[in-house]
Amino acid sequence: MSTIAAKRCAFAALLLFAAGARAQLQPAQLGLVVNDADPASVALGAYYAQLRGIAPAHIAHVSIPGKPQRLDAEAFARLKSEIDQQLPAAARAVLFAWTAPYAVECNSLTSAYTLGFDAAQCERSCAPGRKNPYFNAKALPAGMRLSMLLPAEPLDVARAVAERGKAAGFSLPQAGAYFLQTSEAARNTRARFFPPSGAIPARKLTIHTLHQDALEGVQDIMFYQTGLARVGKLETLRFLPGALADHLTSYGGDLLGSGQMSSLRWLEAGATASYGTVSEPCNHWQKFPHPQILLQHYLSGATAIEAYWRSVAWPAQGLFIGEPLARPYPR
Repeated sequence: MSTIAAKRCAFAALLLFAAGARAQLQPAQLGLVVNDADPASVALGAYYAQLRGIAPAHIAHVSIPGKPQRLDAEAFARLKSEIDQQLPAAARAVLFAWTAPYAVECNSLTSAYTLGFDAAQCERSCAPGRKNPYFNAKALPAGMRLSMLLPAEPLDVARAVAERGKAAGFSLPQAGAYFLQTSEAARNTRARFFPPSGAIPARKLTIHTLHQDALEGVQDIMFYQTGLARVGKLETLRFLPGALADHLTSYGGDLLGSGQMSSLRWLEAGATASYGTVSEPCNHWQKFPHPQILLQHYLSGATAIEAYWRSVAWPAQGLFIGEPLARPYPR
């Protein structure tokens, strides 16, 4: 057996063995947060609660006028306290049903909620971040509540994302996982962690690790990770229900910014969940989803929110977006 073939076999075996018998997040363990001052949030919250059967006791209502993109630390502390007072301990994860706010100063809203606001990161945004205790972990640490944001606008896109998450897992599709090392060298820091090309027959998945700037016309995408400020030809692609896609760049999590491609574009193109940073992280690979760890946990049966959160070592600046309960590979 060649060295390359041996690596492929070893990696496939690792994927199928690694997660073990872990419990996955269920709809009854999700808390939903709705901004009553935002009509789109109210509409999405009602739709999502019905789609996933979220009980009224697991829905927190807050009021954030004006849809600010960023909150200061004091405003966020009040918001978090208001949410936590309304949600029961059984809610092990939270979904924010709105587009903005999505940041707390230089932190993302999701990291500030789950790990606490990190003021030190804002003093030196390019410095190493606070360690994520859930990184590549077997179980959620006691007292830790994961979070994700499902952008509410456009509302038809938000509903479609939720529906794709619900549809994921009803059948096991023939799918592709695409990892692109691009011409933008500074954005390729996680390319060393791209898995080897090859097939994982037990998951009907073929891994394609490529040297190119974009995919065009591909119709079987379950994973797409790349490093570019803007990703082209998204309109030519077909993402399968539950697909994860993200690009390593500085401001992908600045959802309404215009400097670089927003992670919203992935959801609009057909992905079910994504990730991006809301402030300048520099290109530390630890601040972005680790390709092999993300792949490992998702293929082993984790939900989108569990797989994405497990894959980022330093997530203070990173925003997790999409449908948290998507699980295309249930055991």
